[in-house]
Amino acid sequence: MRHFFLLRLLSGVAIAASITLAGPVAGPLAAYAQDKPAAEAADETPFDPLSVNTFAGAFLAARTADFDKDYATAVKLYKIALQFDPTNNDVKQRLMVTLLMSGDFAEGVKMADTLKNDPAVERITSTVRGMEAIRKREYKSAEKILAYKGPNDLDRMMNDLLLAWAKFGDGKPKEALKLITGMQGPEWLAIFKNYHAGALAAAAGDKATARARLNEAILDRNGAGAAPDTFIRAVMALARLEARDGNKQKAFDAISVGDSFVTSYAPLKALRQSIEAGEKQDQQVRTAAQGAAAVLFSIGGALNRDGAEDIVALYLQAARALDPDSDDVLVLLGGIAENQKKPDIAIDYYRAVPEKSPMRRISELQLGLNLADTGKVEEAKKHLQELIDADPADLRSYLALGSVLSDAKDYRAMATLYDKAVGVIGSVPTRNHWSVFFQRGIAYERLKEWDKAEPNFRKALELNPDQPQVLNYLGYSWVDMNRNLDEGLDMIRKAVSLKPDDGYIVDSLGWAYYRLGRFDDAVAELERAAELKAGDPTINDHLGDAYWRVGRKLEATFQWNRALGLKPEDAEIVKIKDKIENGLADIKPSDPASAEAKEDKPAQKIAPEEKAVDRKS
Repeated sequence: MRHFFLLRLLSGVAIAASITLAGPVAGPLAAYAQDKPAAEAADETPFDPLSVNTFAGAFLAARTADFDKDYATAVKLYKIALQFDPTNNDVKQRLMVTLLMSGDFAEGVKMADTLKNDPAVERITSTVRGMEAIRKREYKSAEKILAYKGPNDLDRMMNDLLLAWAKFGDGKPKEALKLITGMQGPEWLAIFKNYHAGALAAAAGDKATARARLNEAILDRNGAGAAPDTFIRAVMALARLEARDGNKQKAFDAISVGDSFVTSYAPLKALRQSIEAGEKQDQQVRTAAQGAAAVLFSIGGALNRDGAEDIVALYLQAARALDPDSDDVLVLLGGIAENQKKPDIAIDYYRAVPEKSPMRRISELQLGLNLADTGKVEEAKKHLQELIDADPADLRSYLALGSVLSDAKDYRAMATLYDKAVGVIGSVPTRNHWSVFFQRGIAYERLKEWDKAEPNFRKALELNPDQPQVLNYLGYSWVDMNRNLDEGLDMIRKAVSLKPDDGYIVDSLGWAYYRLGRFDDAVAELERAAELKAGDPTINDHLGDAYWRVGRKLEATFQWNRALGLKPEDAEIVKIKDKIENGLADIKPSDPASAEAKEDKPAQKIAPEEKAVDRKS
């Protein structure tokens, strides 16, 4: 919902269309591509791009590397393809985009210059060339390049804001402000318009205009929902402006507005501490290049969601070229690398965040989580424990370390950690503390200490009664133990109503029906869960069990085989193989269905944002 208005526009943006990676290979290469699918081309030995000796081989391998986000390899292969066909514009377009996505802005600009007359990529080449002109302080050239008369609201907003910053760089701040304040468009435009007018006015020394515009930005709750990153920038810009002017209380008031929107946000806490210490507060945006980078950051942050990583990364890489030390750009790029399962790249971005930046704490937390993702679990534990020792009151550190301990199945250490976190919270927890109690409950449930687990789940629900993950976990646990069946089933149903598209929660409802012997209902829910979360071994295993109970034995065997191929937990492999071989034993009429094959179940899946710290901070 936060991106609703802008995401509707994304499909019409020419830049987004130009970087699409998933389209089929067309023309004479199509048959070759079908004969050699990318998955089958994978090899155990390292791939050497220099070994490719045909255009088709280079192009197809480049596309595969491109799709896998291996931009360094893709660049090498596109260059090899161009050696075979130097006039191929399709390859040039892909090479340009891949260079930009890899962070090689200088080479990407060179390719943009060669393609500036290609209408297929006109929007991206004009934007890149315009930004390069701003970076080189060739502001009049930038104004000519960035002129846009098209119909797309998002493109028009971006170009107008970039033009305004070019005018600012050219020594025309009043003209630049007039351009921004005169912008017309949809309602969502306001947050961007006010933030950039405020930031530009502050850079120009016009404190009154800056204060007025930034205040409008931080009071725009709808805008904050659509573009939270831009909203936070506005909050911090206003706080710095007031602090620099000697108005400490007004600075703290601005930060409080931010706190009411996103609680316990480390950068706001760090900024408050910096102001309290009397440190000098410089604005993040002081030059035309930084302003242009802020435009790209604003748009990239607003579009940031699963499935839009390519277009967002393109905007952010360009922003980084204009403002290399922008801490929030680095953190967002790190988050994208995480989502793309590139933890080593994410670590590099997080380490690049300046040590004195307000974003440093977030970058350190994310760095620790990514160290664990690369298999460096002990290093991750040590790193995150050091963060806890440095600031024992920061609960996000406990959640991050708890996530690593959970993945390592070190539930005793996890429980001990959350005991300490609850001690930090004290006797009067707030709604924001529900996740600490939830995670402590999970730790004790995994340790089979239900008498300690249940009170924590209940406390989490007391603090946040409509939290679907807690409702699901507690309800499922009760049904699985054949306790509080009606209340447990009601909890799971409520969780499904709150998150109807969460495959894991729908699976819980289906499995609860199965445990209760309502096999037809179980099939219906588990089929839906398998559609929502395709490729999960536990869900497919559950669906196979339900199919068997309703007499659909061939389909049951198919689902079990599918679950086996999806790499389930080691403990489940033997059980699934036995079911494939022998099926399920008949249920004795005297036994409750819920007691069937009662064994230690795998840990329930939990959405990543509930499992640890928000990894998109």
